Amino acid sequence: MSEALINIIIQVISGAVGGNAVGKASPKIDLGTLGNTIAGAVGGGIGGQIITALLAGGGTAAAGGLDIGAILTQVVGGGASGAIVTAIVGLIRQSLNKSKST
Repeated sequence: MSEALINIIIQVISGAVGGNAVGKASPKIDLGTLGNTIAGAVGGGIGGQIITALLAGGGTAAAGGLDIGAILTQVVGGGASGAIVTAIVGLIRQSLNKSKST
């Protein structure tokens, strides 16, 4: 398995975990387990790739390969990105539900 694919898998899983964590921490923006997982995974995959590219100086692979620092970067970047995207989607959903009820 290539390093890039392993990085993406780590980011997607971390994003899903981050999405579920933020959803359960704030019931107002909770999308349900499936919604939190999907939004988090998408956010983790995309955000993790952006963070990796920025840290690698614009390259497509993480600097350092699969050492512990690179793996932690993938986990933190994916988790944070997943949490952020889930929160944004949850806030948009909450806003749309408010506008429909008024």
